Amino acid sequence: MARRRRRPLRADAQRNYDRIVSAARDVFARDGAGAALKEIARQAGTGSATLHRLFPSRRTLLEAVFHDRVEDLCAMAAQRAEENEPGPALLAWLGDLNTYACASRGLAASLLQDSRDADLLEQNAGCQAMITNAARDLLRRAQQTGAVRPGIRAEDLLALVNAISLAAEQHDDDEQADRLLEIAIEGIRGQAA
Repeated sequence: MARRRRRPLRADAQRNYDRIVSAARDVFARDGAGAALKEIARQAGTGSATLHRLFPSRRTLLEAVFHDRVEDLCAMAAQRAEENEPGPALLAWLGDLNTYACASRGLAASLLQDSRDADLLEQNAGCQAMITNAARDLLRRAQQTGAVRPGIRAEDLLALVNAISLAAEQHDDDEQADRLLEIAIEGIRGQAA
């Protein structure tokens, strides 16, 4: 899962890039994925034009802010697969993803939604591809053992976690997210589970 390479920036541009990403982390955490880009630029001490030059879309900024965390989630998927049977590995990782999605105030959901940005949809290029590939691997193994019923796709599971995190965010109820995931898990288990 190689990170998409960007051209090296001049030292001043790299400082602006780093300040914008840092400010975006704070503002997105406080205000969610729909936070004003102007506010992010203001907190970073840059102009809006600088932000837009470095991040041509909200999606590219979200990718920069959450890439490391998504890599961590993908590493957790591999670790779960190594330490657990396929069914429990998938279900535990869905719990990890659900916890992160709820804590990120809709940011994870915005990364997992379909995008029309062709550059970010290159294979293994963005957060969405990384998460989808991790989910596919866990799901395939779980389906091969009969722990998860056939016909379910990784994209279905990711959409389900998105919906749960968005519902819980609207009600500001993390416990509801856990309950909803438990209900969903019962629906995806295989006949033998």
